[in-house]
Amino acid sequence: ASILLLCGGIFAQAETLPAEVIPGGMAFGVKYYAEGAIVIGVCDVETASGLASPAEKAGLQKGDVIIGAGGSKIQTLEDLLKTVKGCGGRKIEIQYQREDKTHSATVSPAKDKTTGEYRIGVWVRDSTAGIGTITYIDRKNNTFGGLGHGINDSSTGILMPFGKGTIVDVTIKGVTKGLKSVPGELKGEFGKTELGILTGNTQAGVFGIYHTLPEKLSSPIPVGKKGDLKEGKATVRSCAGGTVADYEIEIEEIYKDSGRTKNFLIRVTDERLLSITGGIVQGMSGSPIIQNGCLVGAVTHVLVNDPTRGYGIFIENMLESMG
Repeated sequence: ASILLLCGGIFAQAETLPAEVIPGGMAFGVKYYAEGAIVIGVCDVETASGLASPAEKAGLQKGDVIIGAGGSKIQTLEDLLKTVKGCGGRKIEIQYQREDKTHSATVSPAKDKTTGEYRIGVWVRDSTAGIGTITYIDRKNNTFGGLGHGINDSSTGILMPFGKGTIVDVTIKGVTKGLKSVPGELKGEFGKTELGILTGNTQAGVFGIYHTLPEKLSSPIPVGKKGDLKEGKATVRSCAGGTVADYEIEIEEIYKDSGRTKNFLIRVTDERLLSITGGIVQGMSGSPIIQNGCLVGAVTHVLVNDPTRGYGIFIENMLESMG
């Protein structure tokens, strides 16, 4: 078993990928807003005549993304609440996405006997926030990639549809060490400085543009190809110790035909990092992996039953997903 280490891209042609990038390793805070209202649960509405389940009756399910209601576009949960409250009890035509397909349903709102307001019986979410790690920066256009996996809704597990987002500075305040079956995490405090904007959320990572590049960046290094990655020693760059530093790891296995994520297996061998984190912890997702002077990938997941081991993604897969 494994877990994501946080909270569809246009694929670029291989020849457009940068030959070198600046490896990251610094933490960043994500403030993310989905496009639409994600249904995280279906519930009953207590009416004067008993319990009613308008959403369930209409066929809505956990994981659906409501994108339209009553002829209006739904971009936030406030949009949905406004439409439902103002319906006057009339039926509402709902448009929603499920597994990349758009569907329609007619919902008959029920009047809550306590508040007198109309409800359709769903719990929804439209935003999230968390801490991750920058994987690389392309100083030619101030773009960056991070996390090594997408931002998924914590309740449904679905990739949150991209609306908008920003990144802010983060100060690491401490670390909860990872234990068997108990994932650790970096504990950080969001700053007030907006560093940049997000431009995409894909299965292979999140991407965006810095307003101004961070100070004291390291020098660019070559982008390693998938075929260049070898089993054996490598390093991971992380700020878990308070400052960005390189730590020794072992690439234990490389998976062929592994898709866009979980491309190889790593194990933390550096006693310094093990003493700080116990291995791989939440917030380290996106930490760049360097081998033979090349950026070859990023940390994505930790193994639940062994925090010293986890998965990495090929850096080529991240760069291709940036679009």
